[in-house]
Amino acid sequence: MNKIIITIILLILSNSFMTFAWYGHLKNMSHSFWLWAALISWGIAFFEYCLQVPANRIGATELSVPQLKILQEVIAMLIFVPFALLYLKQPLSWNYLWAACCIIGAVFFIFQG
Repeated sequence: MNKIIITIILLILSNSFMTFAWYGHLKNMSHSFWLWAALISWGIAFFEYCLQVPANRIGATELSVPQLKILQEVIAMLIFVPFALLYLKQPLSWNYLWAACCIIGAVFFIFQG
């Protein structure tokens, strides 16, 4: 399988864990002591790192580090927006569109010749 495809799959999985670790406690543990939320989030983040590190190592064989970082940011937004809307019940706003435009600009500039 293509190394870039493997990298993208690993980054999607990694970002899914990351998003839940960073923001899931806001819904599930909002009334718990912050230290418990931090410890549980660190436990979830462990799995993120188990996927993120290989993704970066594999991706760095085909992409530059800046390209790899922008790819990760695109994937992060593709995971975060549905998570925020569907799981955290955040309202949809025009800011999502403007943020996407900025990221598209970043992709253009970082991947151009």
